[in-house]
Amino acid sequence: MYYLGVDVGGTNIAVGIIDESNKIVAKASVKCPVPCTEEFFCDTIVATCKEALDKLELTFDDVPWIGIGCPGTVNRATGIIEFANNLYFENFKLRDMVSERTGGKLVVIENDANAAAYGEYQAGALKGANHALAITLGTGVGGGIIIDGKVYSGSNFAGGELGHTVIVVDGRPCTCGRKGCWETYASATGLIKTTKEHMANAPKDSPLWTIVDGDIEKVNGRTAFDAMRAGDPNGKAAVDEYIKYLSVGLSDMVNIFQPAILCIGGGICNEGETLLAPVREYVAAESYGRNPENRTKICKAALGNDAGIIGAALLGKQGD
Repeated sequence: MYYLGVDVGGTNIAVGIIDESNKIVAKASVKCPVPCTEEFFCDTIVATCKEALDKLELTFDDVPWIGIGCPGTVNRATGIIEFANNLYFENFKLRDMVSERTGGKLVVIENDANAAAYGEYQAGALKGANHALAITLGTGVGGGIIIDGKVYSGSNFAGGELGHTVIVVDGRPCTCGRKGCWETYASATGLIKTTKEHMANAPKDSPLWTIVDGDIEKVNGRTAFDAMRAGDPNGKAAVDEYIKYLSVGLSDMVNIFQPAILCIGGGICNEGETLLAPVREYVAAESYGRNPENRTKICKAALGNDAGIIGAALLGKQGD
């Protein structure tokens, strides 16, 4: 048995073929063609799926369904992308249009962060935990909620936007229109902003500046951590501030959901225990459940960029 998953991102459309052990055995990808027509977008998805299938000499008849993870408000009951601002689509009948192009193949769609969380649940860091959370730290803060082994997305399929919980009243402006959202502080974008703010207090010959060759526009998610390791107090202050805000939001998530496991993904997690150890300490002190025997386990996501593909490929296993 093989499964086919499509992970739609703002930059690329990635397709993977998954075997029965949940391993990706063939891949294909293409630049995401947006802005474009709905027809061209669907044609691109189908062509990329065929490319991946051809690598194993398979056809659409050899997979039980096509699973697609896509950014935005994704109504999996109707198969419609109700709104995806980064893809410039609204009320897009993605499921039906892809099905028409593949001979009536069953198509299952889901929000991309939810699909990634389901991938971690099926084959990664959340495996075996029927109540779990996946948080992705990227341009924003993505969230996926697993309850009783299924993706939870609320009554209107718009739930799980965990990054848009406010942690600082009247704080940093967010792209969603609110102020002080968790993602404006805990995302990679937020970390870069925090680092730049601390650079204002740092001498020009300090590691925080020399690491980026004196060019503040070269700051990335590693800059503050690298400066901290080089002994820069301003770098450490930036890291400490970032970890505080990340941990505040994680503590809120733990207090709301009390998951068995919470995994964190995204490039920032390459810092490993430098990031995770103080986060665990903070969340343990701030979370309502204090019993160490059933405390939420906080760990790094296991599947990396493959989580969305694997989760999308296995979406049909959820049932209704």
